[in-house]
Amino acid sequence: MSVDIDIAGLPPERILFSPSPLAELGSALHALAELAHHPGLHGWATATAAALKPDLADRLHEGGFMWSPAFSDILLAFAGVPGRDGRPGATLTEELDVLDRLDDERFVAAALEFTCSTTYNQGGPSPLADARGRERALELAAARGPRQEDFVRRLLADPHAVRGWVRRLFEDCEQAFFADVWHRVRPQLAADARHKTELLRHKGLADALAAVSPAVSLTGGDRPRIRVDKLTDGLATALDPAVGPGATFVPTALGRPHLLVLPAPGWRPVVHYPVQAPELSGPASVEVLHRRLEALAHPVRMRIVRFLARGAYTTGELADATGLSAPEVSRHLALLKKSGLLTTRRRGRYVLHQLDLPVVARLGSDFLEGVLR
Repeated sequence: MSVDIDIAGLPPERILFSPSPLAELGSALHALAELAHHPGLHGWATATAAALKPDLADRLHEGGFMWSPAFSDILLAFAGVPGRDGRPGATLTEELDVLDRLDDERFVAAALEFTCSTTYNQGGPSPLADARGRERALELAAARGPRQEDFVRRLLADPHAVRGWVRRLFEDCEQAFFADVWHRVRPQLAADARHKTELLRHKGLADALAAVSPAVSLTGGDRPRIRVDKLTDGLATALDPAVGPGATFVPTALGRPHLLVLPAPGWRPVVHYPVQAPELSGPASVEVLHRRLEALAHPVRMRIVRFLARGAYTTGELADATGLSAPEVSRHLALLKKSGLLTTRRRGRYVLHQLDLPVVARLGSDFLEGVLR
């Protein structure tokens, strides 16, 4: 079984490798909603969920069917707008502007793709234009509970208002946590896209696809296709003049183990693939372990760590939050950083400190859950 993408006659320059901030936000939201799919993100997801404001957490739950259990095509909006080159935007704002350009029929059909539609991948009519499709979408939504039914009713009655709601939700996610995530993963994703582009240019498509995943290959002989091994069958074309010829490969740092394909009629095909997982570092030496445990044993540093587990803080902000002087906070931060427990980054003239959750998680889940409680 596989999903095939017809690329017969497609020039190599029409195959793009590029990161997408909106797709990566979708991966982040999926990981938050389906943590069992992503055990390697347990520390990040636990910290992020604990820090969400109740209103934002409630709205994420309300719209969750668009990224849980699967991944809606609206998060790959760049592939559904005709007249573009198939390249994602450089920033989340740019991609949300592209999302705004999806027509209502396409937006609604994509939003309802997994939970409230049975004809999406066959190119069926939008429930906005088809009475039977509308009735069926509401039936499927009702089976999933009153909250989803209410959301789908609002979506079908006033898609413009719901589109605005979705955009504000994504913007609030960026402010709450995704800006930090994107700052951290963007260099890795950009480097991966450059590497695959160089492979395509110098060694050919077969080598570039092999580097994406063992599950992706070039097949078809005289009429070549990109084949993605999946437990489903599908066929897409990268030659549709209505949306523009081409196929786009989007790397993700948060999406492992998922390898996703967008094969919907009228959309440019997209393969959303996980970048190579960094090798796990070996166990820390006894000396390093002793230093870290000693650093965390101090009651003042435990208070500081509790703040840093939930988000990034400047020295001054920590001083205000803990009632300590800035020099005192600096001394504690220096010791935590020396022990390898913190990450730091500069934003303008400010230096932000945050707990390195994967490192702390290796010390023990009880401690991590304790500081996040």
